Amino acid sequence: MCMGFGCNAAGIVGCRIIDSRRERLIAMLTNVFVPCNGRFPMIIALLGMFFVSVSGLAGSMLSALLLTAVILLGIFMTFLMSKILSATILRGEPSSFTLELPPYRCPQFGKVLVRSLLDRTLFVLGRAAAVAAPAGLVIWLLANITVGDGTLLSHITNFFDPFGRLIGMDGVIVTAFLLGMPANEIVIPLIIMAYMEQGRLSELAPAQMAELFTANGWTWVTALCVIVFTLMHFPCSTSLLTIKKEAGGWRWAALGFVIPTIAGIVICAAISAIAGIFT
Repeated sequence: MCMGFGCNAAGIVGCRIIDSRRERLIAMLTNVFVPCNGRFPMIIALLGMFFVSVSGLAGSMLSALLLTAVILLGIFMTFLMSKILSATILRGEPSSFTLELPPYRCPQFGKVLVRSLLDRTLFVLGRAAAVAAPAGLVIWLLANITVGDGTLLSHITNFFDPFGRLIGMDGVIVTAFLLGMPANEIVIPLIIMAYMEQGRLSELAPAQMAELFTANGWTWVTALCVIVFTLMHFPCSTSLLTIKKEAGGWRWAALGFVIPTIAGIVICAAISAIAGIFT
């Protein structure tokens, strides 16, 4: 779980040290509930734009407090889903975990560097590149091919709009999450591209971004639902491929996709419904 704060794919690979297959699967399937480096910037930006109205030290403290609350929610969901999985589809006897410290030996710099580079860095980067390149082409085609009165991207966002409204967001946000599967970092640029009806990804300053989002109907409820769904939605494609390899089958990757997504949809729908009662 702690490794997942850096990269969920690396956290999934780190589950190899767990001897019990049942518990290893539980750890892999729940790793996505903690935000990785690709999701942190989006969460921090939205907290600052919609929930922190003061500047200076007070604003920094409030931002840190809210971010801590989001992280604690992710940790809580990790434990909750682990408990549910261990009581349902992954039932079994808990095993003890003993990690014996080996005799200390001076590390050999060359071996450490080569093993780290080949076994971890290139392994993860290779899978990311294998998906990111074709995904970039698909995004460009969707944003630049016009059919009827709009681009393919606009037709897709209109299709998902009713569902997006149901869970406190809109069709643009839902589409951005789907197209952002190769890398969570591109979700916000995808939202900006769709709202501005551009044919390429772009970035804006936080003040301009807040103005654009507000002009397109965002409220604090929208921002809260986006933050929650950022925390709880399907893993990136690299993580899904890693689950498939480490668990030994696509069914586990599919389960890794479904579990956090259902949790995010249910919680966002509840937030939207409760907010609708009081507003």
